Amino acid sequence: MAQLRQEVDPGEAGLDAKALDRLDQYLAHYVDEGRLPGYLVSVARGGRVAHLTAHGRRDIAAGLPVEPDTLWRIYSMTKPVTAVAALMLVEEGRLSLDDPVSRHLPVFGDVQVYESGSGADTKTRPPAQPILIRHLLTHTAGLTFAFYHSHPVDALYREAGLESSVPAGADLPRTMDVYASLPLQFEPGTQWNYSVASNVMGRVIEVVSGQPLDAFFAERIFGPLGMTDAGFCVTDQQARRLSELYGESDGGGIEPIAGLPLRGRPRFLSGSGGMVASAHDVHRFMELLRRRGELDGVRLLAPETVDLMTSNHLPGRVDLRVFGSHPAHDEPGNDGIGFGFGVSVVIDPDRTLAPLGLGTYGWSGAATTTFWVDPSRDLTVQFYTQVRPKTSHTMILDLKKFVHEAITD
Repeated sequence: MAQLRQEVDPGEAGLDAKALDRLDQYLAHYVDEGRLPGYLVSVARGGRVAHLTAHGRRDIAAGLPVEPDTLWRIYSMTKPVTAVAALMLVEEGRLSLDDPVSRHLPVFGDVQVYESGSGADTKTRPPAQPILIRHLLTHTAGLTFAFYHSHPVDALYREAGLESSVPAGADLPRTMDVYASLPLQFEPGTQWNYSVASNVMGRVIEVVSGQPLDAFFAERIFGPLGMTDAGFCVTDQQARRLSELYGESDGGGIEPIAGLPLRGRPRFLSGSGGMVASAHDVHRFMELLRRRGELDGVRLLAPETVDLMTSNHLPGRVDLRVFGSHPAHDEPGNDGIGFGFGVSVVIDPDRTLAPLGLGTYGWSGAATTTFWVDPSRDLTVQFYTQVRPKTSHTMILDLKKFVHEAITD
């Protein structure tokens, strides 16, 4: 077990300690109001942690505090790890960004595109081009999630038992059969839709590497980077440090809810959202990206590959709001934000709601966790709590504003 620690004073890193105190007070207010159980936030410049706060409870009923070594369900923050794994295979010549997915997963060879209708009356047609690996990494494959409620294909996902993105009791190969049996919402590459694509990418990684996804991550990423607590399940010893998961209650508070089945190796290894990790683990991963593929003498990716991953790949430099296929994507938070491979990318800082530098990249998780890397300011930030919200809130947006106010050079 390794633990994240503050390494320098804020002022030494070009940060205003008083502004960071205001950030802590803002977040602590959520805890005091009973809207968060607790939280951890860290801010680093040049790879050195200059601000680290752990506050509140990781388990309210047990009275256990949030500590620097607390473990968190990071959900969709798994997606950038999956992207790194895929790009490692690309560098090794075992995978190409322009490979049809069906080359590695033949079940996708007969996939159809939605044309009209709904339910049993759905009409489809063959796609003009196949789904490519790059479409999976950029969420432009035409896949979707069952929890959307704005397109007939969303309903087909629900009818197929994909409310949690996996049929009950299914493993990764069986889930691919279900995904491939459903129509795509649009022609691959023509729109952006946040989706189950990273689960498909995870299965491609398994087939190409000849290893289960958890073994590949452990041997090729977690071990070399010293991400000692990261994985798809927790041991009995680790379980003592795992934060309880909560959901928003109707009265505005929070209550415990069921989370990822982390005791014992899961049948379904989700490259989309299956990971648990500590702040130390994610700091190491952010450092790999900030340093463009190398950390402490260990190189996982070439600098130009990391640059490719963290560049916008939406055509015409449009943002997620313009290129998004769902009404859910047509919201102000997507202004000025593009998408790379597994991460969002700031392409127009003048249009973003949060003050972020050009090229800032990162991603968030369903339990209100987030990380971002701002290359222009040599800044890395991560935030954790464990609340799955029912409604949208401004917490992460405000976090970004407070961090921006703290930068003095």
